Order: sequence, then structure tokens, then C-alpha cells
Amino acid sequence: MKRAEILETASRLVCGDREKQYSPPENSFKAIAELWSAYLFNAGFEGPFLEPRDVGLLMALFKIARIQTGSYKDDSFVDACGYIACAGEIAESE
Repeated sequence: MKRAEILETASRLVCGDREKQYSPPENSFKAIAELWSAYLFNAGFEGPFLEPRDVGLLMALFKIARIQTGSYKDDSFVDACGYIACAGEIAESE
């Protein structure tokens, strides 16, 4: 995929299909941040706890790790862009 196609696909998914499937990212990322923070607390981590923007950044890192350790798959690049875009929008609204 060319860079424009990666970005266009990420935009289409993040602003369309994924939002319809999972709700707006600020809602699902907030729920994920709360669950991950509870898990970390129970594992002995004392904070600071995660914010919704952290979820987007951590998920992008997850995709980057998959890219580093796996074989080429365009959707990993698309998803990483989408997670970064969602994190950026959430960070701007904070």
C-alpha cells in the first residue's frame, strides 16, 4: 500500500466502520483505560493510571510490535495510524 492509501483506509475505518462497531474511540478507550488501570492496580502498580489517549498510544505500540516481529500485513500499518489519530484527537480535547 502507498502512504496515501494507508492513511485513507485508516480514516475510513476510524471514522466509519470501527466507530459504528465499537462506539466513538473516546468512549471505548475510556472503558479500556479503566479496565487496564484496574488490572495494573491489582497487579501492584500504584499509578499514575491510564487515560483514554494512553490506550491509543499503547495500541499503536502493540501494532508496531506486531510489525517488528511478524510478516508484512497492511492492516497493521493501517491500524497503527488509526490508533495514533484517535489518540491525537482525544489528547486535543483534554
